[in-house]
Amino acid sequence: MATSKVLAGARVVLPTGIVDGGRVSVEGTRIAGSAPEGTEVLDVSGHWLVPGFVDMHNHGGGGAAFSGSADDVLTAVRAHRAHGTTTVVASTVTDDMGVLAKQAGLLSELAEQGDIAGIHFEGPFISPCRKGAHSEALLRDPDPAEVRKLIEAARGRAKMMTLAAELPGGIDSVRLLADHGVIAAIGHTDATYEQTVEAIDAGATVATHLFNAMPVLGHRSPGPIAALLEDERVTVELINDGVHLHQAALELAFHHAGAARVAFITDAMDAAGSGDGRYMLGPLEVEVADGVARLVEGGSIAGSTLTLDRAFKRAVTVDGLPVGDVVAALSANPARLLGLDDRVGSLEPGKDADLVLLDEDFGLRGVMRRGEWVVEPQLG
Repeated sequence: MATSKVLAGARVVLPTGIVDGGRVSVEGTRIAGSAPEGTEVLDVSGHWLVPGFVDMHNHGGGGAAFSGSADDVLTAVRAHRAHGTTTVVASTVTDDMGVLAKQAGLLSELAEQGDIAGIHFEGPFISPCRKGAHSEALLRDPDPAEVRKLIEAARGRAKMMTLAAELPGGIDSVRLLADHGVIAAIGHTDATYEQTVEAIDAGATVATHLFNAMPVLGHRSPGPIAALLEDERVTVELINDGVHLHQAALELAFHHAGAARVAFITDAMDAAGSGDGRYMLGPLEVEVADGVARLVEGGSIAGSTLTLDRAFKRAVTVDGLPVGDVVAALSANPARLLGLDDRVGSLEPGKDADLVLLDEDFGLRGVMRRGEWVVEPQLG
């Protein structure tokens, strides 16, 4: 049962900056401006308090996928909550249109219950040239009529769709998504620079895992990367696991886009929070070895086994990014993109009491969601 409590003494990361020896008051499920006399005070000195993480691109975890049953979805949600992701969008993977529509219906019910924050369709409207871990046999051009079917199947819970806008019907589909309040994300694309600019002008606002599954940045053919980095209207997703991106690529993205236009994601599959072994990603078999997921056939990287607490720690301790910028990329920016920033994404009075407790070395030591501890504080 959520009750009143005060967390005191931590370095608290607020939208306005970092407060040393700060206090965060929780009243029920929300952050409060102050606490009544006699409220329980938990001394968390020597720790960091940051907002709960918001993952807008995630396929599963804990041995379960968001393309599975309701129980599978909840298993994956719990696995990521244990690593600080208090808000998660469920990403699908390319499949038959009927299967995707049916899954959208199931996921929309879980979104209505508050278990997930919405649905991200990754595929089937992507380029065969940049398919990554998607079944080529199931790929199709982004026909606006079919795009509309998936939006309608999601019953108002579609948050984002990744597509290759250079394909026939791509630009019209981007406009359709924008008109319906669904984020059009450019990814798994073989688009030129000019085609990408056209897609952005049509309403695309996100780069799906920038650098991955798209042409490299060329000095004569800059491709989608340059167009997506340079446009102030676009937020770029980055998978900061040390596998998907070289550190220099990460730094390039932060330098050109700026901290306000980066969203760290996991692109996690079933093995996140689980372990090495064989898994399925949609209809394709995946081998996870040493934490790296690759297709059994062909060897393409197949999502990640990343959790956002690891992405946070790596960003600060390996990449040397400022803590405030990392918090923005993990919480505030995706919350704003998803239209959820009135409830989550920052530690402000009135918002959900979603927070993560980290030790001085940025290891996870506690997770609170809506005023209740998902991971009890470990302060020893």
